[in-house]
Amino acid sequence: MKRFFRDNGLSLTLFALFALTLGGQALAGWRAHAQDLQVHNLPEIALLDYLRTGHFISAVFENWESEFLQMAVYVVFTAILIQKGSPESRDPDKADQEEKEALAHASRPDTPWPVKKGGLILKLYSHSLSIALVILFILSFALHLKGSNTHANEEAALNHQPIHTLLETLVDPQFWYESFQNWQSEFLSIAALLVLSIFLRERGSPESKPVPAPHSMTGH
Repeated sequence: MKRFFRDNGLSLTLFALFALTLGGQALAGWRAHAQDLQVHNLPEIALLDYLRTGHFISAVFENWESEFLQMAVYVVFTAILIQKGSPESRDPDKADQEEKEALAHASRPDTPWPVKKGGLILKLYSHSLSIALVILFILSFALHLKGSNTHANEEAALNHQPIHTLLETLVDPQFWYESFQNWQSEFLSIAALLVLSIFLRERGSPESKPVPAPHSMTGH
């Protein structure tokens, strides 16, 4: 068991933080939603009922959408673009060496089965990470849209206004404002990491070059 926690400490810690912060968001959102209902002289709803509201669903998937977009863009762009001096970038002068190392791994007994299978399976597997992230982005975008539509109709019902269709929500500036305000911050954070990692170090982190490494060193 100790070995399991040692080998998976990073993912376990991050998933635990995710669960704690999602729970915090749910509780805070529930209380904020109750305050909105009080303004309209309506009773607050139960926490489990709140989790099905557009207020909560829209907020959650609005953020997931931007995170998966960030990761998808990061994975794809680092495969085709170079940032000299960053450990987050491939070194263009070592591309041939990396290809030779990859071919050497292909003959190992623990090589993933799609590599041994070859053909279309291998081609899809070769891009499976970006495909998975794009799918997660699309699903999160769709759920953000659905949640925003539900939330808009909840607000419309409180104010005795006509309901909104899904298409009306899709072309609503407020929906795109919510998306773009998150997307721009994600792209900024990636760019900041790429540039700062050229000149700054974090000892022991795989996201950093070794402390003595020159600024011009690209990759690890």
